[in-house]
Order: sequence, then structure tokens, then C-alpha cells
Amino acid sequence: MASSATTSISNDELVTFLRKYKLAVQASVTPSGAPQSAVVGFAVSDALEIIFDTLKSTRKYQNLVANPRISLVIGWDHDATVQIDGIADFPEGEELARIREVYFVPYPDGRDRLAWDGITHVRVRPRWLRYSDFTTDPPRIVERSF
Repeated sequence: MASSATTSISNDELVTFLRKYKLAVQASVTPSGAPQSAVVGFAVSDALEIIFDTLKSTRKYQNLVANPRISLVIGWDHDATVQIDGIADFPEGEELARIREVYFVPYPDGRDRLAWDGITHVRVRPRWLRYSDFTTDPPRIVERSF
């Protein structure tokens, strides 16, 4: 399958696309090397950071603490998708407060979850992504490294 002549995509285009969605499939690896995936509700910052919440008791949290490499797939239901490989971290202090505010835009109920024991927020910074739009002919497929 040939890709279109468009070989770039701006951060603004990506943020606009990603904000059309609320769910992502995230994949990580257990300390023993086994794959693990889950559906997460996410938000995206203007700086293209992906943010989601989780409990410290979850497999994904334990995996990401041991190995912060993560993959996400977003937007599979309308013939366009973004695959993201990145690095996850767990900000603290002012940075945590900042990313929580980003997360609370699509998930205002996330404020209520702050009372849950073990709740934390994960930030993913992309290192590589592939945007694929199969609604055009030829399809628009763009890869970026960060």
C-alpha cells in the first residue's frame, strides 16, 4: 500500500486528532517480559503529552515503574489511527498539578478519584509515532521520531 506524498504532521494536527477520542489501548511489558495491555481513558496536552490515571495496584503501574517504555493506540474506529511509542513517568508537585488539570478537561470526574487510595497519574512523552489515515486515497501515513 502506497502512502500519500504528505510526509509530515504538525503537533497541532496531532493534538486535534487525539482530542477527538477518550480511550486508548496502552501496552507495557511485565518485569518477566510478558506483554500486558489495557484500555485507558486519556487526555492530551498542547505539548502532545498523553495523560491517564491508574491505581498503584494495577499491572500497568507496576510494569511502567519497572520499565517506563509504553505503546498506545488511539483512534481505531474511523479508519484513522495514531500509534505512539513513548516513555511514561509519574510527575510530582507542580508538574503533577499541571497534568491533572489537563486530564480533568475530558474527565472532570477524575477529581473525585483523587480520593481513591493509590491513585496516580501517568504522563507519556512520545518518542515515535505513526499517524495513519485510510479515509484518503492514497492513504496518509506519517511517521515521526522525537
